[in-house]
Amino acid sequence: MTTVQPERPIRCRGVRGAISVEANTADAILSATRELLEAMIAANGIEPDDVCSLMLTTTPDLTAEYPALAARQLGWLDVAILCGHEMAVPHGLPRCVRALIHWNTERTPQEIQHVYLRDAVTLRPDRVTRPAL
Repeated sequence: MTTVQPERPIRCRGVRGAISVEANTADAILSATRELLEAMIAANGIEPDDVCSLMLTTTPDLTAEYPALAARQLGWLDVAILCGHEMAVPHGLPRCVRALIHWNTERTPQEIQHVYLRDAVTLRPDRVTRPAL
């Protein structure tokens, strides 16, 4: 006799990520943002139709382009996206793009994979997934 597991409820969860950017140029901002979003999508199996919204922030030293354009380039045409600047904290990581995806999922908070790349690994060392040796 097989036991049918009840479906887990779908809830809106936050998926966090950050990446450092090489320079304040449109190409560098868009390339880094695409890399970050692609890693967040791959790590969690995120589909655009399940995304409620996306918040992207940059440190005040990144002004050459809106990082939202990178999400649009990935096909996120119907997702509500908002860009903003992070606080200018003196000891903060420079040239950094941060992302918060609001995602409808059955996953629990403990099952979500947050993604920190390049120098942004220093922001949340407890969340960095290290490759197996």
